[in-house]
Amino acid sequence: MTDSVIAAQLYTVREFLKTPADIATTLKKISDIGYKAVQVSGMGPIEPAELKKIADDNGLAIVSTHIPYERMRDDFDAVVAEHKLWNCEYPGIGGLPVSYRNAEGFVRFAKEASEVACRFKEHGLTFVYHNHSFELEKFGDRTGLQILYEESDPEAFTAEIDTYWIQHGGGDPAWWIRSLKGRAHVVHFKDMTMKGTTQLFAEVGEGNLNWPAILDACKEAGVRWHIVEQDVCQRDPFESLAISLRNLNKMGLK
Repeated sequence: MTDSVIAAQLYTVREFLKTPADIATTLKKISDIGYKAVQVSGMGPIEPAELKKIADDNGLAIVSTHIPYERMRDDFDAVVAEHKLWNCEYPGIGGLPVSYRNAEGFVRFAKEASEVACRFKEHGLTFVYHNHSFELEKFGDRTGLQILYEESDPEAFTAEIDTYWIQHGGGDPAWWIRSLKGRAHVVHFKDMTMKGTTQLFAEVGEGNLNWPAILDACKEAGVRWHIVEQDVCQRDPFESLAISLRNLNKMGLK
């Protein structure tokens, strides 16, 4: 396992991950930029063993994933086997299924996903939930995100706070990371900038988020992996990943 604490979320370069050959070329580029770890998401079909070999050949650890919740629930044994093959501790979902996006649904998902998360824990894996901004809608006196973390099993259902989407929803990324101390092993680093009145994704350190506060919160919360992602890039996405990595290195993360 790498001693790095920064990973690249492959969803950033999803347009370059359609075939196994594309994946091999792209992972080499990610490695050449300087990343030592990746999160698997947004790629086309590839055999798990082939992906493992490509990652190994390029000195890249697979530290987390985004996979459909339905697959976690219904194809559990295969999901566990893949993560064990990759030495990947953090299976995660990229967003709440649409059918759960209401007051009752947040509670229901927290309970149901906790059962899956507890099964993962029995196999030495840790379930992570990645937020967007819709979870910051309030239902009574609680946001959807509060419901998820208050109604789920704190020992098994953990967080992947996305800094951009928390800010997009009117929340404070540093506060959310700090409030989930012990449950926020993985965080998505993503910046926000403005063009007129339009919010845009930006490279980490190139936008308006309060990175000193976010980094302090990550340290306090015990974050293990700081995963760089940019949903939409204003330039070549590989260049965007390189800029984010350089900026994070300047901030003291390696």
